[in-house]
Amino acid sequence: MRFETTIQQPVETRGVGLHSGVAVGIRILPAPPATGIVFRRVDLDGFEVPASWRYVQRVSYATSLMRQGVLISTTEHLLSVFYSMGIDNAYVEIDNLEVPILDGSGQPFVELIEQAGIKASRRRRRYLSILRPVEVEHEGKRVSILPADCFRLTCDITFNHPLVGRQMLEMDVTPERYAKEIAPARTFGFERELDQMRNMGLIRGASLASAVCFTPDGVMNPGGLRFPDECCRHKALDLIGDLALIGRPLLGHVIAERGGHAMHVAMVAKIMADPTLHEIVTFDQLASRVAHALVS
Repeated sequence: MRFETTIQQPVETRGVGLHSGVAVGIRILPAPPATGIVFRRVDLDGFEVPASWRYVQRVSYATSLMRQGVLISTTEHLLSVFYSMGIDNAYVEIDNLEVPILDGSGQPFVELIEQAGIKASRRRRRYLSILRPVEVEHEGKRVSILPADCFRLTCDITFNHPLVGRQMLEMDVTPERYAKEIAPARTFGFERELDQMRNMGLIRGASLASAVCFTPDGVMNPGGLRFPDECCRHKALDLIGDLALIGRPLLGHVIAERGGHAMHVAMVAKIMADPTLHEIVTFDQLASRVAHALVS
């Protein structure tokens, strides 16, 4: 896309927070160019928390943002959809501390964006282009990014379960492919871990309507899985949502091997801390670079 975008008209929805269990409503509104994605806590006089790596607070079982003590929790699904559907600027009014989980996937948010419509501005979109390989690694888990002229994703996961095992997904992420192949994948968990997570104060709002739950040898949800590799696709959805905290569309090949929110956010922080790792380019500059490479 050559120019920055926002939505054409406000849209809204209601649900519950996955971990807090609180009832919450969000309203997505158009925003001017160069705004980015900005959350507004309407229950706290419209206090604003930009969706930026600068405000990352907690990244254990979800990615949360905090500014001056004001929290916005479980942001990754909504941010993943904004990023992949090409929405650069929007205000997200929210009346509690956690983005609603809805059905556990990005699909309801994709439908909201489609309902709202997309409007281009006259401001040229600026991409963050990776210049040289960068990697973060911890205890056998690794996330790396290689230079590329598109946003390419490789996601590799392993879980000790007969319906999961090792799964891998590789694709160039476009709005069309994201909406069809990644957005419908739901968050998931394992029956054996439920009590432990509840004791930690987590998943108070979880149900089979908002998450996939694996039994020791199957799946608890009556409708089964949406994809044989739904777990890997959802991990890709989460990864994109965390990368969105960069605040610009990314040009690079992202390779995540058993990654998680903490690893994703560590990668974002590493990129943003070292200006030699990237450059900012417009669509026209990118197109010129690609054309020159083809001629060469």
